[in-house]
Amino acid sequence: MRFEVKAVLSGQGTVYLELEANSEEEARLQVIEQGGMVLSVRKRFSGFSFKSRSHFPLVHFSQELLSLQVAGLSLVECIETLQEKEQDAGNRKIIQNILASLYEGMTFSQTLSEYPQAFPPLYIATVRASERTGDLPEALTRFITYQTQMEFVRKKLVGASIYPVLLLTVGFLVSIFLLVFVVPKFSAIYEDMGSDLPWLSMLLIKWGQFVQERGWELAIAAAMMVGVAVYAVTRPSFGGKVTQLLWRIPAIGEHMRVYQLARFYKTLGMLLRGGIPITQALEMVSGLLQSHFRPKVAAAAKHIREGKTISSAMEQEGLTTAVGNRMLRVGERTGLMGDMMERIGNFHDEEIARWVEWTTKLIEPLLMAFIGIIIGGIIVLMYMPIFELAGSIN
Repeated sequence: MRFEVKAVLSGQGTVYLELEANSEEEARLQVIEQGGMVLSVRKRFSGFSFKSRSHFPLVHFSQELLSLQVAGLSLVECIETLQEKEQDAGNRKIIQNILASLYEGMTFSQTLSEYPQAFPPLYIATVRASERTGDLPEALTRFITYQTQMEFVRKKLVGASIYPVLLLTVGFLVSIFLLVFVVPKFSAIYEDMGSDLPWLSMLLIKWGQFVQERGWELAIAAAMMVGVAVYAVTRPSFGGKVTQLLWRIPAIGEHMRVYQLARFYKTLGMLLRGGIPITQALEMVSGLLQSHFRPKVAAAAKHIREGKTISSAMEQEGLTTAVGNRMLRVGERTGLMGDMMERIGNFHDEEIARWVEWTTKLIEPLLMAFIGIIIGGIIVLMYMPIFELAGSIN
């Protein structure tokens, strides 16, 4: 669930943060871990809303800013140009305020930190690191590449799930149509044939009679069940419980872990290449992971501060795989730890992509066979009395 937190952060003053947490207490702890003081916490409503909300196009903003920087414009000139071309009133206001802060002499990262709803901590940290090196275009390039890769993986996972979900939905609707509208018509025809029928056909006929006699009551009960189901699904705790259940399934849980590690190492690699220390980068990345990963990340950062190598700390806390650990050791020997972590993330992404493709190819025919058996079985049971009648006539 998401919380809106009003807090005081050192060097930033009073800010409004939007955090992902399992409870209000966890949201408070996230702010306290950053050295801040919480003023108020409010749960953000996650229901349906017909009012459109402006969303800041961070990647598009970064791409345009990068193009203007490469063209030789200063940062202030770039922001002025982006302000002039922005059409959305909300986004234009944010850019206008950023420009005003730059006029006052604030650094770019400081101005961005005043708008956490538009600029995530990773983006701000990347910009802040580039201010030390004076290479903002390189930092923007790294962030754009990172976001593009993460969005590609997310779209691939979503795309792979669309067809199975569509199959299940269509099969369910066809089955409901047969049971609610078609079976009652057949039951009215067969009710005088006696009990000389297979018991499944008799059961289907009894169902049809029940629908005819208590149709409205059944419709009200079904509507209430759907309402309860929708309410349960929209509860913040529902997603957490489903995720915990999936983690307990060995075949699925292990691949979910690999997916988390892919995000973990890609983000770490981007931050390390930007010049951010490993312990600070670990603290920033922790918020992107599932809640049960975060204590492990904190423990790994503690081991590194105590003098252990990155590979041994990650291995000790279960934050790596066999292949990933070998690649970490290579990165420690070569000194290119940021590049190596990004390669680990890419390797795990390819592994997840292969598993998703294989699983999709296996599930689709199984779903089609299952739906075909259900619908075909209902139709055969409806026509079974006709077959029996034809046999008796012969």
